[in-house]
Amino acid sequence: MSAMLFQRESGILLPVSALPGRYGIGDLGPGAYAWLDFLHAARTRWWQVLPLGPTGYGNSPYQSYSSFAGSPNLISPELLLADGLIDAAHLEQAPAFPAGKVDYDRVAEWKRGLCQVAYLRLKDLPQLHVAFESFRVQHAGWLEDYALFMALKDQESARPWGAWPAGLRDRRPEALDAARQTHAANITFYAFQQFLFFRQWDALRVRMAELGIGVIGDLPIYVSEDSADVWTARELFEIDEHGQPLRVAGVPPDMFSATGQRWGNPVYRWEAHREQGYAWWLARLQAVLSTVDVLRLDHFRGFANYYAIPASEPTAMHGTWELGPGVDFFETVRQRLGSLPLIAEDLGGEIEPLVTQLRDRFNLPGMRVFQFAFESDMDHIFLPHNYPANCVAYTGTHDNDTVVGWFANAPEDERKFCLEYLNSNGLHIAWDMLHSLWASPAGLVMAPIQDFLELGGEARFNLPGTPLGNWDWRMDGELLTPDLAARIAALNAEGERTYSD
Repeated sequence: MSAMLFQRESGILLPVSALPGRYGIGDLGPGAYAWLDFLHAARTRWWQVLPLGPTGYGNSPYQSYSSFAGSPNLISPELLLADGLIDAAHLEQAPAFPAGKVDYDRVAEWKRGLCQVAYLRLKDLPQLHVAFESFRVQHAGWLEDYALFMALKDQESARPWGAWPAGLRDRRPEALDAARQTHAANITFYAFQQFLFFRQWDALRVRMAELGIGVIGDLPIYVSEDSADVWTARELFEIDEHGQPLRVAGVPPDMFSATGQRWGNPVYRWEAHREQGYAWWLARLQAVLSTVDVLRLDHFRGFANYYAIPASEPTAMHGTWELGPGVDFFETVRQRLGSLPLIAEDLGGEIEPLVTQLRDRFNLPGMRVFQFAFESDMDHIFLPHNYPANCVAYTGTHDNDTVVGWFANAPEDERKFCLEYLNSNGLHIAWDMLHSLWASPAGLVMAPIQDFLELGGEARFNLPGTPLGNWDWRMDGELLTPDLAARIAALNAEGERTYSD
């Protein structure tokens, strides 16, 4: 059996979009570098982010237009200025963005304008132009289809690809050839945006390496129906001849939802993937793992067994359980990649033998969430004294309320149990939970930055099951003080979770 992925380490969860900065959204510029310096001062080994792809409806990073692309919204204006691609005047003329929240529409419009200025300047910067052309060749396997997809989205007023004219929807060669000629400049522009994103991300990764900080990425198991992924590989998804899904993903009714959750993503034709040697999945994993050090596999249980709902059903009440690709898939991935730097998000399948057997066969660390631990008794698997070493333990994830928000709204019996377990008076419940978590046997402990800052429910990042009004919280950079870094460093020392850079 391979060695455990983590050995008494710690990390902080903070989406890139939530970083502080002047221009409406967190990005890959000075705010990100200052964050890395803060992590280093806090003696914290890992930074966990959410998926980095371009977002569509609802701004969810789990509903991206591409599994391979980066979000243009995260491109740093300051770094464009440093590259000579825009002028200082462009930054001085930036709109007045709201404090503490991301206005995605305003950010996207302004950033697109900046990238268009940069695109027009490219011809005057020979070294950058050569670097862009090299990038375009290197990533042609996904980049050209993605750029064409986005150019066609513009042509079709953002309509989903299933509603496009049949020739484009069905990718008939003559229709695609004509589109490539018509939209050549816009296609190149979308490819250039990706060059900018990955140029800035790669530079940030260099700084991470210098500081000894690793980044944990996040891979949704499913992809958005309206994505370049599905449009270019329809045969790998349960999609009909008109581009409409036959069955979609979700989870059945449970104690949290009487009608279950109907996510709407098309499910995979796993037999078609198997016949192709999982080539699409291997390309996807290799691409994302080239940008991060470790990858969290969202909804890991779907590889063991998954819930498929007829697309005609308005809720998740009438789906069926199907077997996933299981051992065959992960054996293939391990043979190709040589290792599995993966975290299994197994929260929906912890008690399912199929799921735990698959996770343990490949020695993948599963997840524990402290907030879920107070529903029963001292035997609960999410209580820290019950953690195995090979797990990643959180106060809460991006889908949870903050600890302060959770505690304020928890049932009275859970609040009482929590206070007794932590020997706490509740005045600093988030830090009491952090101390307990950091002392646990878990190989890696994580918490969202909101819990270190003792923020309430107003700082919650996502409320599952609500399509709008999420993903827009941003951190106030003034809260990242030397005193807070020292306090986190002391927590790491107390929990014996320091690292050497």
